[in-house]
Amino acid sequence: MKSTASTPINAGDLEHAADLVMQSDALIVAAGAGMGVDSGLPDFRGTEGFWKAYPALAHEQVDFTSIASPEAFRAHPERAWGFYGHRLQLYRATQPHAGFQILKAWGERMELGSAVFTSNVDGQFQRAEFAQTRINECHGSILHLQCSKPCSDAIWPADDFVPEGDEKRCLLLNSPPACPHCGGLARPNVLMFNDWHWNDSRQAAQSRQLEHWLLGARRPVVVEIGAGTAIPSVRHFSHRVIQAFGGRLVRINPREFSVPTPFDVGLACGALRALQSIDALIRKDQ
Repeated sequence: MKSTASTPINAGDLEHAADLVMQSDALIVAAGAGMGVDSGLPDFRGTEGFWKAYPALAHEQVDFTSIASPEAFRAHPERAWGFYGHRLQLYRATQPHAGFQILKAWGERMELGSAVFTSNVDGQFQRAEFAQTRINECHGSILHLQCSKPCSDAIWPADDFVPEGDEKRCLLLNSPPACPHCGGLARPNVLMFNDWHWNDSRQAAQSRQLEHWLLGARRPVVVEIGAGTAIPSVRHFSHRVIQAFGGRLVRINPREFSVPTPFDVGLACGALRALQSIDALIRKDQ
């Protein structure tokens, strides 16, 4: 089944999703790249989608796994930061879509509130003012930096770095950020491909906070959005909540929407449309 903007969402599935949300005492938002599509962010689905967003890399046949790697920073730092600098500025300028506030409002009505597990590195949940202590960015954050060597375990905000890029050539024009401890090249504090030097200390602390919070949940619901099977970090987390904490799952995904049990529900559509449709039912029942 292929869902489009005009394809009706099954009414029974929507009611099931609304019931799961209303009956829960804790909301876990599990978000993949599809969460940002309605905000205008690219999700780099497949090589063609990536090259459409970065034609300079398409011209030289540089794929996502090659540019999103520590080797790219060693071999061609101006290009690596041309790519990551463009993404950094894009995420800084992007306003989270209305679905973020719908999720936030659902959590505020629950006994334990809400938490976030996301593979996105864009900082959009922080921008939408979700509680900082309940966000686990499993692949790190582009809004933070670390030494590319690394010379230490230091992680610091990228606030002072304003990249100036040549988008046509995907090159950084100004000086790249430097490590404040050794003066060497800094890189984003994100997990890249073939990355043995990612400093995961910030993410590990986030993980501990989220796990501690989960222990208090009796009827958690996972609302998983835009998380596929190609890189299944988010899906693995969702399934673990179901198995270990007795949670239920609302899976929102235009293509890969099947769910593990009949007690869960999958919606074959995008993030904003699904969230608005569920929210309309919840408001009707209040």
